[in-house]
Amino acid sequence: MKLALCVGINDYPGVSNDLYGCRNDAADWTDALTARGFDVRTLLDSAASGAAIRTGIADLLSRTSSGDAVVITYSGHGTWVPDLDGDEPDHRDEAICPHDIAANGPLLDDELSALFSAAAPGVRTVLISDSCHSGTLTRLSRPLGDSRCSSRFLAPSTFLPARSSDHVSARFSDRGTLRARPRSAALLLSACRDTEYSYDATFAGRPNGAFTYVALTALADLPPAATYRDWLRAIRAQLPSQNYPQTPALQASAAQLAWPLLA
Repeated sequence: MKLALCVGINDYPGVSNDLYGCRNDAADWTDALTARGFDVRTLLDSAASGAAIRTGIADLLSRTSSGDAVVITYSGHGTWVPDLDGDEPDHRDEAICPHDIAANGPLLDDELSALFSAAAPGVRTVLISDSCHSGTLTRLSRPLGDSRCSSRFLAPSTFLPARSSDHVSARFSDRGTLRARPRSAALLLSACRDTEYSYDATFAGRPNGAFTYVALTALADLPPAATYRDWLRAIRAQLPSQNYPQTPALQASAAQLAWPLLA
């Protein structure tokens, strides 16, 4: 089986930091993956709650066995909370931001790792994140009709109540099950390096993540036998650029780097 979940969130109620191109990103990933034989589910805006994203990932992985492929794409805000278990050199747990982050908090990198570690041996699991995925899990946006870039990073103060940040960080994650972070089974293709930002852009009048647009353009031109290493090389031929100074990154084992693309 080839299963996929595509998440796109423009609307962030309660934080005054909406985005522009994330729903289009999810639609474009859906089209590309469907054309490659994937059975795709989408979670957009209010449907992309933290619970729905967790359940969606867990459900796909529960249905697979050795030889199957699972792809998760995420386009939206990122943030961080203080690291409580000492596994982060920068003392921050990076996170993605569900639609209901203001009410229920972020989805931490520790928890994503635990979710992906549940994959059966031999399942090829891929996470593609159009946001900064470590260090400063951030997304920037270029407002439509505006040449300036404005930060779309959700600072912890946006969604954490005014009390002990450690207490709140623990509230958003079951730390009893996450203190010894499992080694994630997923290959990660992210929009930029730890210290960089990712950008919203507009191409031919249509909002998109700069990374998503470039990645899918590069994918369409690659031969059938291309690997993830080949894909990254093709993406980096266009990013970073003068307008979008972000360097897409690939975190994977040697064996994962040689996987045939989306197969």
